[in-house]
Amino acid sequence: MCDELTAEDNGHLSRRQFGVAAGAVGAALVLPTPADAKPVQGRDVTIATPDGSCDAYFTAPTSGRHPAVLVWPDIMGLRPAFRQMADRLAQSGYAVLVVNQFYRSVKSPIVQPGESFDQPAVRDRITPWRAALTPAAVTSDGTTFVAFLDRQKEVDTRRGIGSAGYCMGGPMVLRTAAAVPARVHAGASFHGAGLVGDATDSPHRLVPRLRGDYLIAIATNDDQRSPNDKVALREAFAAAKRPADIEVYDGAMHGWCVIDSKVYNPPQAERAWAKMLALFAKAL
Repeated sequence: MCDELTAEDNGHLSRRQFGVAAGAVGAALVLPTPADAKPVQGRDVTIATPDGSCDAYFTAPTSGRHPAVLVWPDIMGLRPAFRQMADRLAQSGYAVLVVNQFYRSVKSPIVQPGESFDQPAVRDRITPWRAALTPAAVTSDGTTFVAFLDRQKEVDTRRGIGSAGYCMGGPMVLRTAAAVPARVHAGASFHGAGLVGDATDSPHRLVPRLRGDYLIAIATNDDQRSPNDKVALREAFAAAKRPADIEVYDGAMHGWCVIDSKVYNPPQAERAWAKMLALFAKAL
């Protein structure tokens, strides 16, 4: 989960672990390039929604039409790290949209260099913005963003759309896929927060509405806090006869896949990235 408890977990890194993590963040400024990397071009875009104007980043190969991917950032929102990750995904042949999910409250970037969610003042600032992201709001946004992607000349609308979400973006992947199953054919959740709950519209209860294949990558400390979540997810996907790779990544802390995270774990992040690419290659 993206809360003060996770922040406390991640803050308990040993001095050696913190040094490794900090070094990884610096090294992350130069991500590996795909062997067959395509030249890409990104642009800032504004998307009209029923609740306002969403600022976002769209990037795609400079020629041809490609399957689209909608990316939901973590709780610190659209920022340079996610732009870089989007460009990397575009280099592998995808038209990628990364959104500012907090657009109802604030324009991106919502955090400044040096700020992070483990700082109480930052958490206090973001919490009201997160409250506006109700299930209905996320479902509406996901539907709007998918429609936006289908209007872009770089997108091959004959192919399915994928979605990837980090932290609070994980359940947004499932809500989008459930809202537009005719278009969303694959989803990947990385250290997703709140995938399992008691509500009738909990993300894991939406699995019967999904199409395609899914990847659910779970952080070790998230699993330690909620060990039954993976069981509920596996049962939901099995009951719906929907393929899903659901795994706890050993030693990977909440946030390990995001390149500017203090707990960025390059080996495990690369393994999760490779699984996402394989998923999209198969399903889209």
